[in-house]
Amino acid sequence: MLALAACAAPLKLAKDDSGVVLAHHTLQAPNPAEPGSYAVRHLYYGSGTDKRRIEYRDSVTLKTKPVDASKLVDLGTTAKSRNKYWGFTPKEMPLNGRVWYPDGDGPFPLVLIVHGNHNMKDFSDPGYEYLGELLASRGYIFASIDENFINGNISKENDARGWFLLKHIAQFAVFDTAAGSPFHGKVDLQRVALIGHSRGGEAVGHAAAFNRLAHYPDDANVKFDFGYGIRAIIAIAPVDGQYRPQDRLVPVRDVNYLVFHGSHDGDVTRFMGLRQYQRVHYTSPDSGFKAAVYVYRANHGQWNSVWGARDNGPRSARSLDLRGLLPAADQRKFAEVYISAFLDATLKADARYLPLFRDHRTAADWLPKTMYFTRLQHASFRSLATFEEDIDVASGEPGVRIRGDSLAVWKETGLNLRSDSEGATMNNWALTVGWNNRIAGEDTTRTGPPAVLELALSDSLRDALALTDRHSLDFLLMPTADMPGPRADPDTAKAAQDSTTKKAKQDKPKPKQPSKDEEKPPIDLSVQVVDANGTAATLPLSRYGAVRRPLEMSILRRADREKAWFPRRYELVLQSYSVPLSDFRAASPSLDVARIRSVRFGFDRAPSGTVLLDDVGFSLLPPGFWN
Repeated sequence: MLALAACAAPLKLAKDDSGVVLAHHTLQAPNPAEPGSYAVRHLYYGSGTDKRRIEYRDSVTLKTKPVDASKLVDLGTTAKSRNKYWGFTPKEMPLNGRVWYPDGDGPFPLVLIVHGNHNMKDFSDPGYEYLGELLASRGYIFASIDENFINGNISKENDARGWFLLKHIAQFAVFDTAAGSPFHGKVDLQRVALIGHSRGGEAVGHAAAFNRLAHYPDDANVKFDFGYGIRAIIAIAPVDGQYRPQDRLVPVRDVNYLVFHGSHDGDVTRFMGLRQYQRVHYTSPDSGFKAAVYVYRANHGQWNSVWGARDNGPRSARSLDLRGLLPAADQRKFAEVYISAFLDATLKADARYLPLFRDHRTAADWLPKTMYFTRLQHASFRSLATFEEDIDVASGEPGVRIRGDSLAVWKETGLNLRSDSEGATMNNWALTVGWNNRIAGEDTTRTGPPAVLELALSDSLRDALALTDRHSLDFLLMPTADMPGPRADPDTAKAAQDSTTKKAKQDKPKPKQPSKDEEKPPIDLSVQVVDANGTAATLPLSRYGAVRRPLEMSILRRADREKAWFPRRYELVLQSYSVPLSDFRAASPSLDVARIRSVRFGFDRAPSGTVLLDDVGFSLLPPGFWN
């Protein structure tokens, strides 16, 4: 015990700026986390013969037939004991679910949620009752799916988790047409959403992919016949890459997507959902949007009321530092706000909630007071540079050239998740840009021209983009803790490098470098567009979102283990910024937005710093995103 105490770290949390960031609520809409107008009803459906789940044996209103999952589920060496415990094999696995639904005529959108991996004997499906009660009152049929029988010590079953979701949708199609069913004529199968937590968060992406396929990717003899109206998927603290058909990550297309993750997740300790987020792509400019939220101080288990605060089971109190966690009620309140708003926006076309996904500050009064990093990308986004096109730092997409002036650092960087273990890469590259406008020398107030990064557009690209006041300039950005030293004195840069000069340079005092524990000065910068006539319009980045460095956290009680397991005490989650071209025109009325020839990032609002920049481009956001 003394050794543990000696290694234990004091509680250290990043300075909370939510009192300032969440100071102004601008959305004119009811709080989506408040109950709606419908009375809520509840029922169970299932086999009616379940050996371990009394509710699915004695309390089912609607009986279902088992399904053969043997091609998708391999129980390995645990098969005998598991089959004995559950009373069935993968050839006859049940379709069990608990449903909250509105007391009304319908038809209502269908929302299914599935838990992730957990102790199979500590049943997980009751843990989303808080969402069921809320969403049913707001006009959704909400089912929490039982997949506890594939929990526990098996792996590579996430394809099955997604497949089961589709089989449950098929079951609701039966309920909808069955005379005497409580859901007869009430299920809208063209407005379906899937929600998954942990492994279930990966599985919802597989379900969306399988929904479009005619065959199981690992065995074409298994035929698929789904094709349901899945319009939205939500991933809560998901894993990624557990299922890889042909050793490839599963793509997701043309579906609205929301993912969120907590900084203090003690189970899925990396924001792996960002990788799935990046794989969501759209084939037409009106086919949806994707959003991501990183929630400071949220953990893994409190999204499910059964799992609770101890992410690694009952013994985790010995290893996890639980002192800094958000209260469970606050964490679930965030889930209620974002999930309810996302479903209203994507299944009910309620545009009032769209601004929340562009800028979370618009919903300040609804959100728990903590810090958030958010992302949004609309299907209309057209990239100027993703920094993955090639290995030429001076080029972006075709028709884009990149130029740097007075930059201390300018390079493309592969981004990693928090740990360096296998699979820790984000599969994503960004641009690292560092600057110091100060000039080296005894006069510490002397500065040179501010550093600039410019993306220049060719005439043909400019014409193809056909930009208007309705477009926005979108990009991802995050400052880091790195602070480059002062730039060389231009008056002496051309001096001969003889031994006297070298010695003089050696004798010059080196600029002080901030210590790791020293608080860094805030970062801001200018965003500028220039048209073909040379007219420029400039805006401060901080107007369009908080500009934060990565937020440090510790999830383990022992400081030595934290340092060994996690080389970085933060996750790199770049923040989205959307700057309307109409704002640029307001700043410079003579600007011709249809003829923008360059986008510039001017590092003139902080003397030095480093930022990560990614996914620079233009979007034509529907009017609902602006409030």
